[in-house]
Order: sequence, then C-alpha cells, then structure tokens
Amino acid sequence: MSGESSNRNEKGMQDEQAANVADPSLEAPRVEGSQDEDAKSNAVSQTTQDELSRIARILILVPVILTYFLWFLDLAVISTATPAITSEFNSLVDVGWYGGAYQLGSSAFTPLTGKLFPQWTFLTFFFIFEVGSVLCGAAQSSAMFIVGRTIAGIGCSGISTGALTIISAVLPGKAQAQVLGIAQGLGQIGLAVGPIIGGALTEYVSWRWCFYINLPAGAVVGILLLRFRIPEPELKKPAMEVLGTAVKSLDLPGFALISPAVIMLLLGLQFGGNEHPWNSSVVIGLLCGAAVTFVCFLIWERRQGDEAMVPFALLTNKVIWSAAGNMAFVLASNLVADFYLSIYFQAVHDDSPLMSGVHLLPTCLGIVLFTIISGVMIGKLGYYLPWTVSGSAISAIGYGLLSLLSPTTPAAKWIGYQVFYGVGSGCTIIAGYIAVQNLVPAAQIPTAMAIVIFCQGMGGAVFLIVANAVFSNSLRHQLGLQSSKIGVAPDAVINAGARGLRQLIPDGERLAVVLQAYTDSIDNVMYVGVGVACIAFAFAWGLGFKDIRKEKEMKKGSTFESAAAKEKDLEASS
Repeated sequence: MSGESSNRNEKGMQDEQAANVADPSLEAPRVEGSQDEDAKSNAVSQTTQDELSRIARILILVPVILTYFLWFLDLAVISTATPAITSEFNSLVDVGWYGGAYQLGSSAFTPLTGKLFPQWTFLTFFFIFEVGSVLCGAAQSSAMFIVGRTIAGIGCSGISTGALTIISAVLPGKAQAQVLGIAQGLGQIGLAVGPIIGGALTEYVSWRWCFYINLPAGAVVGILLLRFRIPEPELKKPAMEVLGTAVKSLDLPGFALISPAVIMLLLGLQFGGNEHPWNSSVVIGLLCGAAVTFVCFLIWERRQGDEAMVPFALLTNKVIWSAAGNMAFVLASNLVADFYLSIYFQAVHDDSPLMSGVHLLPTCLGIVLFTIISGVMIGKLGYYLPWTVSGSAISAIGYGLLSLLSPTTPAAKWIGYQVFYGVGSGCTIIAGYIAVQNLVPAAQIPTAMAIVIFCQGMGGAVFLIVANAVFSNSLRHQLGLQSSKIGVAPDAVINAGARGLRQLIPDGERLAVVLQAYTDSIDNVMYVGVGVACIAFAFAWGLGFKDIRKEKEMKKGSTFESAAAKEKDLEASS
C-alpha cells in the first residue's frame, strides 16, 4: 500500500508540474494563495537547480556578477568624464541628461524585462547595453551621446532584473543571499573606483574609453553564458507566443503612455530658462502634456488590473509603495552630488579628471563602507529601519554642508562634508530591497522588485534633470548679474564647458567672479539634495519596524505548513 501511495503521490506531483506549465506565466502574482504558489515555485526551482553541476554554476555566476561591477562602474565612471564631455560638445546645460537619459531608459523597460525568459533576456539586453556604450564612445555631438546613454540604460534594465532572476534560478535560498552580497559588494567597488577610472581614462587616453572599456568585458560575459542553459525559476511561455501577445501581456499601451509623459516632463525642465522662458508656450505645453499623459497612464493601469505594467493591487501593500518611494529618492540623492562635485573640483579647483576622482574618494568610500556595514548589521540584528531613517537624515545634513562650498573652502572641510554625505547614502542603499525581499510574499517579489526598480530609475532621471535645471538657470542668472565685470556673454561662458573655462578667461578678477558664480550654482543644486534626502526620510518610515529574522522564520513556517497540507491532501485522494 505504501508503495502504491508513493506512486500516486509522485503522479500527483507530476500532474501539478504539468499544470504549472499550462498556467499563464505572464499573469501578475496574486495577493491571495501566495503560499501555494511558493511551494510550486520551490519545487520547480529545486528540480532545475539539481540539473547544474558546481562548475556550471560558477561559470554562469561569474559573468553575472561581473555585470554588477560594470553596471555600477558605468554609473560612476561618467561623473569625472562629464566636464570634458561638456567642453568638447559645448553642452554644459545637458549634464542632467547624461545621467538622466540612462536612468530613464533603464526604468522605462524594467517592468517588461521580468516577463521574458531570463537567459535570452539577459544576453539580449546586455548586447543592447554594449551597443549603447559604443554609441557613447563614438558620439560626435551631445545629442548622439544622450541617445547612446538612453540605449545603454535600456540594456541595463534587462541586466539588473535578469541578474537577479538568474541567481535565483541556479542557487538555493541561502546561497542566493551570499552571492547577492558578493555581487552588491563588487558593484559598490565599481561605484568607488569609477570616478578614478573615469578620470584616468579621460586624462591619459580619452573620455571615450570610459565606454569602450565595456566591450572586452561584454565578450567574456557573452561567451560564458552562451555555453550553458540557464534553468527558469518559473516556467514561461515560448518567446514567439509571448511576442504574439505582447501588446496585452507586456502592457505596451501603458509603456507607450508613461514614457512620453516622463520625456515631456524632462524636456520641459530642460528647456525652461535655457532654450525658452519658463512662461513660454513650449515649456508650459510640455509640462501640461506630461501631467495629462501621466493621468491617462494611471487610468489605464487601473483598468488593466493584474495585467498592468504596475499592478495597482500590489501598491496597496504599504511596504511596496514605501520602498518604491524611498528608493526613488535614495537613488536621486546618491546621483545628484556625484555629477556636481566633479564639476566643482574640475571647474573651480582646476583639478585634472584623475585628481577630481581622487578628491571624490571620501564620498565613494563612505558609500561602499557603510553599504557593507549596514548590510552585515541588518543581517545580524534584523532591523533595517534605523539604518535607512538615520542614513537619510545624515545624507540631508551632508548635503546641507556641501551647500557651504566656496572657491576657497579648505580641503579638511570638503573632505568632512563628503564623509557625512557618503556615510548617510551608504546606510540607505539596500534597506528598501531588504524590506521587499523579506516582508512581501514570495510570489509577489519579482513584480514588487520591478516596481521598486522602475520608480528608482524614474526618480534618478527626474531629479538629475531638476538638478541640471537648477544649476544651469542659476549659473546663467549669476553670470548675467556680473556680465559687466566678466566682459564675456553668459552663453559664451556656459558653452565653454567646465574644462574650457580657463581657456576663455585665463585668470584675474574676471575668473574669480565666474568661479564664484559656478560655486553659488552648485550650492543651489545641493539644496535639491537636501530636499530629496528629506523625502526619502519620510518614505522610509512606511517600511515598518520589523525584525527580518522573525519574518523569515514565519515565511518558512508558512511554506512548510502549506507543503504539509498538500501532502495530506494527496494522501487522502489516493
């Protein structure tokens, strides 16, 4: 009898797996019944993980982890290259787009990438990232460079979600946390050395090699990943079937609404006070068009329900919307200072690109060190909220101190200001992710993470453009007030770029006036950083004061009870 019961149980499990294959894989995770879905997902994942040898896992994970380094390196390397780019293309007013276009491309495509097969999604989007890097390196104008950054950002969207999916597909739960920690650690190293690498390449070779450097690493990633078949953590429909139903399953109408809404918003902020007056019909039309299109997007997403690109049902979960809001402003806080501190050091202090990277080390090391410390301590103590709340507060204070920069600020002060900012930023980077991974039902985590990454990228894109609008409008205003002393038209000074400033105005009192205008404008950008950090502080409280160690035990217990109940049901039916 026991053998017969065992055979029946095995047959029942096979039938259940067959049912999983038949289920619509593109359906958004359900809020109810998540424990049953967890058990199914765990069973499929265990089966596929057992198919891989230890060597195969290593050879798959090495290139995946390498992409984390490239991803963060690409975020940081441009900061010290930006002043040289602005001088070559006469494009100081486009600085916000150099980071904003990358974040916009990344966030816009993130909700779509999680619905496709991980291996080919990862490779396809990594190829797109490489194409974007080539276009950036070969750019002959600021517009071409921005297009390249947008394409690289689109590629990055598949890299970020694909890497998380691949890691979960080839490793069991405990090992996943360790590998993710290694990947994040390498990513933070890329963030730390990025400004120095960017500065060295810009000074001794060309800023173009800040992007060409991605090509050799891309070849290694492609060769290694093509040698192995990566199992799927959740069975998905064939690619052709997905493409055949792409309009509905991928919510392309929603994508077609949110992307132009954001682009119109960013263009309105870019043009205001630069290309056109703020009260011009062009600027007002762009901003109003963005608002109307965004409202249409919200109405469409609500009508779509669980089929939506951003399912409204999940946004009722306080942890998800709090994490999305918090991480949107955390990334904005982390990016704003990087670009404008590089401009401060190269334009005002006349640093070389390499030395500006060295002078940014207090920020970078603070972020890296306290990202690691906060991750380790959250794992040991279980509480993430104190880190993200205190980190946001410290980051706001750091930005406030950075707003005191002047052309004559001594090194001891600007180092101390950066340490404050870097420590605060490092404490905030991972708390939102940890909250989602530990407090949200497992079946909802992929969609929840896509929402968080989407909002994070949009926040970074919008506030880089906001910071750019503040900087360019302030600089134009300051130069206009002092034009009689400078003797050069404000547009000529701006078009010279950060590195070409001293070629236009070599020295003397006129240069001192221009440097003061630059510093005052950078100080105004730091006020934006204060506001962004304060909003991140407010959203952080919604994550809740939870002990993730207890939450993990509760989730394990719930999954075990669900599996045991299923076993009893199978025995009863046999």
